[in-house]
Amino acid sequence: MEWMEMTAAELGKKIRAGELTAVDAAKAALEKIKEKDEELNCFVTVDEEDALARAARVQEKIESGELTGPLAGVPVAVKDNICTEGVLTTCSSKILYNFKPTYSAEAALRLEQAGMVMIGKTNMDEFAMGSTTETSFIGPTRHPWNTEHVPGGSSGGSCAAVAAGECSCALGSDTGGSIRQPSSFCGVTGLKPTYGTVSRYGLIAYGSSLDQIGPIARDVTDCALLLEAIASHDKKDSTSIARDSYDFTSALKDNVKGMRIGIPRDYFGDGLDPEVAAAVRGAAEVLKDRGAVVEEFDLSLVDYAIPAYYVIASAEASSNLARFDGVKYGYRAEEYEGLHNMYKKSRSEGFGEEVKRRIMLGSFVLSSGYYDAYYLKALRTKALIRQAFDRAFEKYDVILGPAAPTTAPKLGESLSDPLKMYLGDIYTISANLAGLPGICLPCGRDSRGLPIGLQLLGDCFQENKIIQAAYTYECVRGRFPLAGQQQ
Repeated sequence: MEWMEMTAAELGKKIRAGELTAVDAAKAALEKIKEKDEELNCFVTVDEEDALARAARVQEKIESGELTGPLAGVPVAVKDNICTEGVLTTCSSKILYNFKPTYSAEAALRLEQAGMVMIGKTNMDEFAMGSTTETSFIGPTRHPWNTEHVPGGSSGGSCAAVAAGECSCALGSDTGGSIRQPSSFCGVTGLKPTYGTVSRYGLIAYGSSLDQIGPIARDVTDCALLLEAIASHDKKDSTSIARDSYDFTSALKDNVKGMRIGIPRDYFGDGLDPEVAAAVRGAAEVLKDRGAVVEEFDLSLVDYAIPAYYVIASAEASSNLARFDGVKYGYRAEEYEGLHNMYKKSRSEGFGEEVKRRIMLGSFVLSSGYYDAYYLKALRTKALIRQAFDRAFEKYDVILGPAAPTTAPKLGESLSDPLKMYLGDIYTISANLAGLPGICLPCGRDSRGLPIGLQLLGDCFQENKIIQAAYTYECVRGRFPLAGQQQ
């Protein structure tokens, strides 16, 4: 087995045993990127010289006994909306084409403290606005299993890079499913933690009440290890929550006997691809055979999640993106007349179509006369959705369903119909509105060979339950292949 075919945990074990070095692992990842990324376009920035220098420093600390953790020396990629000191952080947008932060995000610092080696910044939908990684200023990322298809989004670059073996694991961010949906499309495992579990300090905001950084990896074990590395209480982030425990690897148990798993009937209605439905129900049967109590129930309010989400997220985006004005950093129009004209031209030229669409929608719903009719109503709907989940978790430990209604669509299909793209988030956005943790892992492939994802949702701060259920299913399923490998 090649080094980049290993999971992060396997690679870390080899490095600790002295069978290879952190530099060897970084070189292997960089070689894969050179081999595959011209076609896939997973990375916005790769700095080979700095990556190898970081790996050399990490290797010295491993050999001296300073770094002993399970992920020390393992190459990792970071989504391009997570600040990294001195390294381009563009949000895949023209308006931040030259932005090099003077500080690192807390999550990125914690990767460094764990001894991981950042090899590059991954492509994404511009400012995380999109579900296909096609709105990126540098061009779309392509699906590693079939390059005519999209990898999903907005963390499509991170998920495609892991699926293609360009890195062992990566960080993404999830505002409405941006980790779980591309994980489903690409055949990797992605975890969105409970809101407040991972610091948002240094994450360039899209929707501040919804955004959460999370891990993307080959399997559940790697996700648990990576989440342990990045989760913390951070005084620099007012939304960060001090938890009693940040132990997630203890949940890696092959045991769901007596676990109560609910399947929302609402998730299996019109619009769900029959092959996706069959694969997800098959995964539910696996857990039932392992001793879980599985039953269907009515979740309700599913139809209201998408309109509520897009009103709230767009409103927050219009506020958060007001800071990009061509004055302090980033892109500035070359020709303008006066200050206001500079603002107008810089933003008009610097933002892409999807970002402009959401800024306009957000400005509209926050405007005088429409604030009560749209924004406040969306906030009330958000509270009702949270209450619906509270009732569900009184009865169930885990909620099981699909992560996306279909497998990956072809390039160009979604952008031509933005509303259809928005509707593709129907199974993921409720978790963000309610602040819940969710994990997506592969549960099969369709007739075209494209991966299908299984989503498991838990109550707030109950990551260990969804990790345990996911790990149990994974033990039965076996190792899911990288793109291009035979299963």
